Amino acid sequence: MTRELLGLMGIDNERLELQWVSSAEGARFAEIVTNFTNKVKKLGKSSVGAAA
Repeated sequence: MTRELLGLMGIDNERLELQWVSSAEGARFAEIVTNFTNKVKKLGKSSVGAAA
């Protein structure tokens, strides 16, 4: 549902990732955030707000 809303707003749904991470999984959290950050960097700038 969230991905559908992003699409309606013109935001690429690849810019959203939901993961469950326990508070005891610090290393896994860091890995997920690093991987997602790299993914978004590869996507480049979002076109949303470009005309504002």
